[in-house]
This record gives sequence, C-alpha cells and structure tokens, in this order.
Amino acid sequence: MSRETHLPALFQLFREQGYDGVSLANIAKATGLGKASLYHHFPGGKDEMVLATLGYAGDWLEQNVLQPLRQDDGEVQELLQGMCDRLSQLYDEGRQPCILGTMTFGPVRDDLHEAVKQGLVEFIEAIALALVKAGVDEALAKERGEDALMAIQGSLLIARAMDDPKPFQRVLKRLPGQLCEGI
Repeated sequence: MSRETHLPALFQLFREQGYDGVSLANIAKATGLGKASLYHHFPGGKDEMVLATLGYAGDWLEQNVLQPLRQDDGEVQELLQGMCDRLSQLYDEGRQPCILGTMTFGPVRDDLHEAVKQGLVEFIEAIALALVKAGVDEALAKERGEDALMAIQGSLLIARAMDDPKPFQRVLKRLPGQLCEGI
C-alpha cells in the first residue's frame, strides 16, 4: 500500500488529537502499520506524517472548496452555498474539529505555521475573488473573506467545546447571504 492510503486515518487522528496528543502507538493502531512500516512510508517520522496530512487536507480543500470558488461561471451566492455545503460535509455538520485548530494549539513549529498560514491565505483569497467577480470592492471582499474564515473557525471551536454542532450549522446557513450583502 502507498502512503497516501493511510492519509485519511492520519487526518482523522491529527484533527482529533493534535500534534502533541498523537503518539506513534496511536498512529500504528489507526493505520494498521507497525512502527517499521510507518518509517518506511514516512522516513521523517511524525513530522513528515503531519506535513503529509496537512497536504492531504489542503488538496481536499483546493479541489472541493477553492477551485469551485475560483470558477468564472455561476451565481456568487450559489458558489458560496456550495462552499458551505462542502465544509459541512468535511466537518460532519460541526461534529468534527478542524485540523488547523488542533494542530495550532500549543507551541507551533515554524513549518506547520507556514503551511497553516498559506492555507488560510488561499481560502480568504478564493472567497474574495468570488466576491470581486460579483462586483464587491477588493478591500471589502478581502475583509469579508477574513470574516467568513473567522466565523467558520470560531463556530467550529464553539461547536467542539460545547459538544453542540448547531453554532457551526447556523454560521454556514447564514454565511452566503452575509457575504453577498449589498450585491
């Protein structure tokens, strides 16, 4: 089996427990691989696994959220609703945490920080691009993209802390209309 086969299990493990909460024993159990096999697939150890997992998450986000937002056709509110629908799927309607949140609690290593930062910048830019195409001023579109990301991430945090996905679901329901206000 290729290392890519194990990325979904690693994604789930790291998003639930974060970098510091995951041990090699946890990883071996989640993937079904022995420690020797883990190092065969990921010679850089846990650090390489985390970066591969963030890459996996980034690829999913690119294909399922960012690319559709960047497309030239479609009504902006429909594109944003599609974004919200796919995020709802990714986060199991707010019952699953965000890997960015769990990976950035505690001390953050520079390589993880840069990977997370780049992902956030791309997400904000994709939302802003969709809004600019619909006629929103560039500066306002960027602010709305940042506000959208804050609402999404904040509602995921609250949903997780309160064991209640309703705040996340409410944010996703309202977000397309809020982003398109005045269009």
